[in-house]
Amino acid sequence: MPELQRPRPDTSHAGVWRLAGPIILSNISVPLVGAVDTAVMGHLDGPHFLAAIALGALVFSFLYWGFGFLRMGTTGFVARDFGRNDTRGVHDTLTRALFLSLVFGCAVVLLQRPLNQLAFSLLEAGPEVESLASQYVLIRIWSAPATLMVYALTGVLIGLHDTRSALYLQLALNLTNVALDLLFVPVLGFGIAGAAAASLIAEYAAAGFGLFLLRRLIGAYPVQRTRLLDPAALLVLMRANADIFVRTLCLVFSFAWFTAMGARLGEAVLAANAVLMNFQNLTSHGLDGFAHAAEALGGSAYGARDRDRFRLAVRRTSAWAIATSIATGLVFFVFGDALIALFSDLPGVRADAAAYLPWLAVSPLISVWSFQLDGIFIGTSRTAEMRNAMLASTLGYLVVVQWTMTAFGNHGLWLGLMVFMVLRAATLMAYYPRILRSMDEGGR
Repeated sequence: MPELQRPRPDTSHAGVWRLAGPIILSNISVPLVGAVDTAVMGHLDGPHFLAAIALGALVFSFLYWGFGFLRMGTTGFVARDFGRNDTRGVHDTLTRALFLSLVFGCAVVLLQRPLNQLAFSLLEAGPEVESLASQYVLIRIWSAPATLMVYALTGVLIGLHDTRSALYLQLALNLTNVALDLLFVPVLGFGIAGAAAASLIAEYAAAGFGLFLLRRLIGAYPVQRTRLLDPAALLVLMRANADIFVRTLCLVFSFAWFTAMGARLGEAVLAANAVLMNFQNLTSHGLDGFAHAAEALGGSAYGARDRDRFRLAVRRTSAWAIATSIATGLVFFVFGDALIALFSDLPGVRADAAAYLPWLAVSPLISVWSFQLDGIFIGTSRTAEMRNAMLASTLGYLVVVQWTMTAFGNHGLWLGLMVFMVLRAATLMAYYPRILRSMDEGGR
């Protein structure tokens, strides 16, 4: 197989967009799997369908977000081998990541019953909502191997700087899900089981498409068991992601706590928050495109000990992220009511969601700082600092939200979430000077 063509770092404004643009579109499409499920459920008769989807999606956030290292860690190893034209190294990382995806995915499927029971023992909701949510979970959970394979395949594509193919992969996933959702729920009337089956089929279709996109790399070398199961290589791959795993679990727990606390305020509030959180997820995934650009451009400059180029990469990716966050907030402020209507035609749900819409409008500008800093710290391999910052932020969030929610109800719950975003940025910023000092000292 010919050598892989290494990318040339480009910190110009056009270069930032060439790298970030496809990632933004790709990332925005990620939460659409749950968003489409929410939209079709929101047009059924009663808020319990929408509430059930919210709880079902929360369960999969617990199950899958913790495996985010299969994307981030894979990207790092592939980018390293790609940078030195080590095609065999890229191939080995790909096959090991796919192997781990299958192992973890099959384990999730085998443990589906206890995982389902544990999840709903921790969440408080009415019996009708829990019954529907459990039905959704026990169908969609069979997609676990495919979902984790898509994580690994996406990580490889981003590591190869092939962000267009990463976009095509996510579009294949979500367009399939949209088509099947519209067929199974409104047309065939399969209800929540149809929404789960649509996501299940879409995940396997996407995994197959991802393998097709990387077929040349996969077939470049025979898969040797001794290389695939090399204990030292597998241990390095797992240990390199331990900090990211802890950080991700804290993040998932914090958002899960938000949903669980909203459930205590009743079905209507839970459903309204579910609608708004879909927009929050879309915002975070979109702005993460600039964080990925900071990860790639800032990381390459950091590796070259080029402080000026590092600062330029941070400034330009952050400037575009902030401008985009302002534009996003304005869209929510002006068109928020119309966007809510796309997700539900239930008057009570729409009224409650509109009441808390101002929080969504200010969220992008508050959240963007932590997103950008995440990208910078991942790119410079400062994962221990990320772990420590997230642990501190999560602890602070849990303390603050208890007081704000008691005082202000669901408004207090949203206020607590905004405080959490501020804490994430503040704790990472406290560590940021270490990155600059390490460049002057030669790095560690």
